[in-house]
Amino acid sequence: MKNYSIIICLAMLSMFSLTAQSKKNTADFYSFKSTTLQGKEIKMKAYEGKVVLIVNTASKCGFTPQYEGLEKLYNTYKDKGLVILGFPCNQFASQEPGSAEEISKFCTLKYGVTFPMFMKIEVNGKDADPLYKYLKAALPGTITNDIKWNFTKFLLDRKGKPFKRYASTIKPEEISSDIEKLLSEN
Repeated sequence: MKNYSIIICLAMLSMFSLTAQSKKNTADFYSFKSTTLQGKEIKMKAYEGKVVLIVNTASKCGFTPQYEGLEKLYNTYKDKGLVILGFPCNQFASQEPGSAEEISKFCTLKYGVTFPMFMKIEVNGKDADPLYKYLKAALPGTITNDIKWNFTKFLLDRKGKPFKRYASTIKPEEISSDIEKLLSEN
């Protein structure tokens, strides 16, 4: 009788897990929205049909010079269907302490950033932005799903499906071939 109870409990746990999993996966990229540094709410649906590169950024990080590479990628491929979305984050050694206005000014003046930049968010923990919770679940990291540092990148295909996750150490120019591959797909 004990064995049957254990089997029934395990079966119920499996059913609960599958139900929770299917509910968790009902969201897609186009169901999210975010607010730009200028305070305008943007639905991700606005980027439907585009290849999207999402990056958590910071102004005072060793990887901050990647803004230059990101802007170069954006200028090279934006007319072919690429959009880059920057999400400032202050969770890593307080390397993005500025206000929305300060971040916008820094990105524009220092790196000439023209791709969309959004309000500062958290990417890990209980207060992580829902978009980042979705991205981390769709493209798990090494050891844990948490974002390890600033300038972690997520590449999505033209259908909004997460394609690949890149560590902070991967420079923007190193993902050109993946971007070209996704841009060539219809």
